[in-house]
Amino acid sequence: MEMKLSFRPDPPRWPKLLGTAAASSFITLFLARNFFSSEKKIRHAIKADYKIGDDVFVRTMGHLLGPPLVEGNRITPLENGDEIFPAMLAGIRSAARTITFENFLWKEGEVSDAFAAALAERARAGVKVHFLQDAMGSDSVHGRAIQLMKDAGVCVEIFRFVHFSRINYRTHRKILVIDGKLGFIGGVGIADGWQGDGRTHGRWRDSHYQVEGPVVAQLQQAFMDNWMETRAELLHGDPYFPRQEKAGNQLCQIFKSSAGEGSDSARLMLLVSIAAARERIRIANAYFIPGNLTVRTLIEALQRGVKVEIIMPGTDIDARIVRAVGKTRWKPLLEAGARFYEYQPARFHCKYLLVDDCWASVGSANLDNRSMSLNEEANLNVLDKDFVAQHARVFDEDKEHSREVTLHDWRRRPWEEKIKGRAMSIFRSQM
Repeated sequence: MEMKLSFRPDPPRWPKLLGTAAASSFITLFLARNFFSSEKKIRHAIKADYKIGDDVFVRTMGHLLGPPLVEGNRITPLENGDEIFPAMLAGIRSAARTITFENFLWKEGEVSDAFAAALAERARAGVKVHFLQDAMGSDSVHGRAIQLMKDAGVCVEIFRFVHFSRINYRTHRKILVIDGKLGFIGGVGIADGWQGDGRTHGRWRDSHYQVEGPVVAQLQQAFMDNWMETRAELLHGDPYFPRQEKAGNQLCQIFKSSAGEGSDSARLMLLVSIAAARERIRIANAYFIPGNLTVRTLIEALQRGVKVEIIMPGTDIDARIVRAVGKTRWKPLLEAGARFYEYQPARFHCKYLLVDDCWASVGSANLDNRSMSLNEEANLNVLDKDFVAQHARVFDEDKEHSREVTLHDWRRRPWEEKIKGRAMSIFRSQM
């Protein structure tokens, strides 16, 4: 009997190889787009032969950051949820034609319900309401509050909800504009944790700002920037950009920073402000992880006699790793004479910079790489002695509720914190 042997050929390997190659290419692209910037950042020392407030300083800031500083504005500081939320809600309820609202953190609760109800009521009354919410900053993009707004006719958009090639980039801007004439900007989140007076453990100490005058148009444009990116819709005309009347005597500018256009604006503002400082620098910031050039520029300011004070969160913080990594950057600054303070009563979320008693920058940007290079941010710059004097009193009050950390204290911090800070510093570009 003759035996017939049959051989089954192996299935072709090319489909598997192609699939592996495609998966590898996707992962490589994902990592490259989200975690490794192709843009070069400023690394060379910045020297300024002009002072804060000089004409050349004003022109430089206008040309470097985009829109010029404009006159005729009035900025009203608002401290903590007890002042911030009533002012914002009153602004929303006063709207007659348009509301544009861009937000990062939105957590369902009493506060988000109040904002959703106010926005929904205005939409039902015929006001054109546009709400842009960051996907990663919300715990409820399909929740009851957002659904209430949609049902009422609010035009709701979620920023980069499904956008895997850019998932690491998000809008951190907090912008509210009423009828193109009244604006709000700052650091507050729409969440119950921001309620109160900034003195309660587990809740947030924060600053926000009511804006009136010609600079509101620049704030509106910053909203339009992300609205057009997300919805591809142009909002224009008198309802959004009305004729602006003089509201005060403050010289102001809104500048925006993003992962694309204007990606270095926040860093440039900070570096030039420090380089032009001649007397004192006050920094209050929730997440302070300065880059090498920022550290060097601060040290050079200290060496020429500028007083540098920095307030940051204490142990009551939502990001302990960020705090530990940030502290690894303190040593050369402490040795050069900078003074560091940690806020004690509550979670410190303020973001303001005061320079030489006449220049302030306030808004959404933290002093870390995420705000300086990755997030969509918006800040308000104010050149006005009265405003800075008023804000300096807020700084001094925050300092009174803080504990100073000396070089000796820094060296004696817990070993667990030291190890965690050093180990996680490799991820500093993402913090």
